[in-house]
Amino acid sequence: MGAADVVPGVSGGTMAFILGIYEELIQAIRAFDLKFVRLLASFKVKDALENTPWRFLLAVGVGILTAIFSLARIITWLLNNQPVLIWSFFFGLILASAVTVSKRFKKRPPAALLWIFLGGIGAYAIVGLVPLSTPNAPWFLFLSGTIAICAMILPGISGSFILVLLGKYQYVLGAVNNRDFFTLAIFALGAAVGLTIFSRLLSWLLKKHHDVTIAILCGLMIGSLRKVWPWKRLDAIVDAQGQVIASTGTNILPAHWNLEVTLALALVIVGVIAVLSLEWLAAKNE
Repeated sequence: MGAADVVPGVSGGTMAFILGIYEELIQAIRAFDLKFVRLLASFKVKDALENTPWRFLLAVGVGILTAIFSLARIITWLLNNQPVLIWSFFFGLILASAVTVSKRFKKRPPAALLWIFLGGIGAYAIVGLVPLSTPNAPWFLFLSGTIAICAMILPGISGSFILVLLGKYQYVLGAVNNRDFFTLAIFALGAAVGLTIFSRLLSWLLKKHHDVTIAILCGLMIGSLRKVWPWKRLDAIVDAQGQVIASTGTNILPAHWNLEVTLALALVIVGVIAVLSLEWLAAKNE
């Protein structure tokens, strides 16, 4: 999940779905309620922890943070130097993920294809938005964390890409690489608030409208393939003063067949195999 969250366009929620821990994760986050806060405020730490699946969340959290801090530099280098190859791998991951998620219906709803289509259109539109130029003020970092974390736990909508749209991806990634813990603490506080609120909404949707929610999540993943298409033409976006503030990528087909295209297709297949293998392992463990 941590490795996926570093890449703009790939969702940690997608990885949670593949590994079969998505609904358990949402319920675990939801366990941190007012009762937990009251017990913690009364210094009854042991009682507070007994009412939450903290061991599960600790394992997931440590895994995510380990991946973010260890892989941030590597993935940044790959995105800058081998973008086609890394996007090809993640294209295969998400493509296979959409198929695996579609198997999680309890009872396929009559309008499943409609909900998948609507989810797909929504994600396709979101990932096509133009990045903004925004302030680095603490209040906006807090707000960015609140919004981005909601996307991070949604399969198909990348929290990293939401940060790109908000103009904060490079800033936060730089804080990770430079160990700027003040900036990261503000961002993390916003993420904690957003996670607490949004997890309750997702939990309610999965409980009351499980199959419709799954169909929409499946559509979100399909629509997000627009972002991870490996071949793009980059166009610069300039402000009124002629300064480049961002760039957008238009999906194109490769100009001709070469070794890079062959490697890219091979990595798509590797991504598909990786997802199917993870799904098989998760089912075996269940």
